[in-house]
Amino acid sequence: MTYEEYLEKNNTLTYTNVGVSMMPLLRQGRDLFTITKKTVRRCKAGDVVLYRRPPNKYVLHRIIAVRPNDYVILGDNCIGREYGIKDSDILGVMTSFVRNGRTYSVKDLPYRIYSAYIMNTIPIRIFIKKAVIRVKVFVKKIIYGRK
Repeated sequence: MTYEEYLEKNNTLTYTNVGVSMMPLLRQGRDLFTITKKTVRRCKAGDVVLYRRPPNKYVLHRIIAVRPNDYVILGDNCIGREYGIKDSDILGVMTSFVRNGRTYSVKDLPYRIYSAYIMNTIPIRIFIKKAVIRVKVFVKKIIYGRK
């Protein structure tokens, strides 16, 4: 059964993430997240959405900008924005997550504070991540003599 079929039948989906793109919010293989099927209402900046990246890849990332015909999306632990995500690509919106057996709603104050922090520090976080990558490449060149 596909995620689309499951959400159509059950309206919600609880799953564990694969990868590190949503750290520190979601830890790979340890935390769960619950997605509620997308309604006709447009999503808003800050929503964490499950969307389909053609041909058959499913991604859980945060909407960082709402444009008239699409969205700009970025993982909390990523540096590359993804453009052109349409409403038809979005399957659902994260409504809660489970960490260490405790359920947190996206309506809870601590989550809202975290989300505001993530949204308001995007440029500086991307700058720092890129700088760290450059330093690592530089160090490898020095250590291994690569050009």
